[in-house]
Amino acid sequence: MVQSWVVTLPLMLWMFLSMVLGIHLTSHLVMEFAMVAGAGYVLFGPGLETLRSALISSRNLTPNMDVLIALGTTASLITGFVSLAHMFGWVHSPFYSFAGIAAMIMSFHLTGRYIEAKARGRASDAITKLLTLEAKTARIIKNGLEEEIEVSELKKGDVMIVRPGETIPTDGVVVDGKSSVDESMVTGESMPVVREKGDEVIGGTINSEGSIRVQAKEVGENTFLNKVIRMVEEAQGSKIPIQDFADRVTAIFVPVVLALTAFTFAVWMIFPEGLRPILVWADSFLPWIITDLEPVSQAFFVALAVLVIACPCALGLATPTALMVGTGLGAENGILIRKGEAIQRLEEVTTFVFDKTGTLTKGEPEVTDWVSFTDADELLKKRIAAIENLSEHPLSRAITSYTGIDDLPDVENFESFTGMGVKGEVDGERILAGNKDLLEKFSVALTSEVERESSKLLASGKTTIFLVIGEKVEALCGIKDTLKKETPEVIASLHKKGYKTVMLTGDQEKVAEIISKEIGINEFYAQVKPGEKSDVIRQLQEKGEVVAMVGDGINDAPALTQSDVGIALGTGTDIAIESGSMILIDGNPQAILRAINLSRETFKKIRQNLFWAFFYNLVMLPVAMVGWMHPVLAEIAMALSSINVVGNSRRLQTKNIDESGTK
Repeated sequence: MVQSWVVTLPLMLWMFLSMVLGIHLTSHLVMEFAMVAGAGYVLFGPGLETLRSALISSRNLTPNMDVLIALGTTASLITGFVSLAHMFGWVHSPFYSFAGIAAMIMSFHLTGRYIEAKARGRASDAITKLLTLEAKTARIIKNGLEEEIEVSELKKGDVMIVRPGETIPTDGVVVDGKSSVDESMVTGESMPVVREKGDEVIGGTINSEGSIRVQAKEVGENTFLNKVIRMVEEAQGSKIPIQDFADRVTAIFVPVVLALTAFTFAVWMIFPEGLRPILVWADSFLPWIITDLEPVSQAFFVALAVLVIACPCALGLATPTALMVGTGLGAENGILIRKGEAIQRLEEVTTFVFDKTGTLTKGEPEVTDWVSFTDADELLKKRIAAIENLSEHPLSRAITSYTGIDDLPDVENFESFTGMGVKGEVDGERILAGNKDLLEKFSVALTSEVERESSKLLASGKTTIFLVIGEKVEALCGIKDTLKKETPEVIASLHKKGYKTVMLTGDQEKVAEIISKEIGINEFYAQVKPGEKSDVIRQLQEKGEVVAMVGDGINDAPALTQSDVGIALGTGTDIAIESGSMILIDGNPQAILRAINLSRETFKKIRQNLFWAFFYNLVMLPVAMVGWMHPVLAEIAMALSSINVVGNSRRLQTKNIDESGTK
């Protein structure tokens, strides 16, 4: 841009002195040489990339907007050569030279591109902010002594000392101390959270108070912050369905503009006198109108304005700039857009499907009831704890925690049955722990007493686990997973917005019914195994529903993939980064409402951008075709249209997407 204006500004001043003030610094021949030489430098120097892009796209039969600029500027430059040839007597027909205008069009074009690039760079401030969160150094304990090293030198297992006010250098686990950590950059929540021994912390977050020791868990490219940066970059560079539409329009638009340009040139060549009165009338209020050109020059002048004014740069910018700002705003609010199309698809969703455990509930079930049918209850607990200890299922962890037994016997032939429970052998006896499906699988009969007690637990909304030694149910375990306090409010808000809600759970029918009534959900599917969740999603889609699946992003991966929009809820580094098309880092379901608002605001900007881009071309094309637009002014107007689109997208950064009233 700078290189082009260094040459173009003196040419503009020279033209102004000669044509407007009548001050001739040199002969007309010298001036024409200077105009052609200067314009040639601007086009084939700073403007070479534009010309090259135009050539490549034309060769591939997919002409882009650079084709219009390239044609306009090179054709204008050629008029300069024709004018020089006339001065030397090599051609007989005089032709007005537009060589100086060629330099101006290219300079304004490069200026518009520069401003767009700067604006788009600012639009991706989120990436810059995330990059600046990384700590530069870390204080580790080595051979019993503190040592400060570069973060790049950190290794897994290193123990770091993090004092109050310092940035946690990398992802890790607190091994000593207790502190409040500001995780707002990850979750969008302003309140610090307490982290103590055994808790995971994220690199880039701020240790607010208290000194802690953190053992490095992930370093380098594998840290949560680096994964987030990669995801935001990928989303900002991705295309959404409406962008494909805009691209198809642009692909058609360029050939149409070329045809209109040829048509305009032909009409002005054939009917110059009939159209001249239009110019004369406008000359009284439009100072840039030229009325004394030869028919060929006049036709070229008008056609050039059409070629430049119709350049659909704004159309090309309308979607990606809004998507860039939207994904950045999402990252600042704990919403990671993994696939750009999720922004558009979420706006079209009609039904939200929720996994229960860890999404609507805290995902930390607790044993509330233990009904024993044996005198050897302690031995029973010991054996049950032994086999449950081998399972990672939340219900198994709850039972193991409840028994509180550390000295566990050995387990043989352990098996886990998805959606049913576990089996193993302890001291030569078969142990089962699971639901009724597991009992049916192993043909375990229920006594009337067991039936009565299990019905009571189910009626109170508790998940009932049958504990079997040999062939007899020796105990029942009632487990309840507490609802997240925000869940009923979120479901109510979704209903107000017109969405249908569905809950999926592996729990028994009665438990699911009680929970669904408690939170006010429309519909539920009980005793659904993880592998069957995607089938439920598919059934809803076959009924015409556009489905968003909200799950914990780990065992819900097939359902998240099947849904139109997969929303993975997670907390911190536990998040399954590859599961959903949209990831809500905070486990708070309130983030779903923020995601909906983000989608609506972003898509609103995209629609506004596309409208103004189309509107600009529809209005300005006829103005140029009747000869009322100067080619240089046309280029300025085209650049301003693009800048307007970028500016409108950036206004998205000021939007409040949090329904609680904070950004």
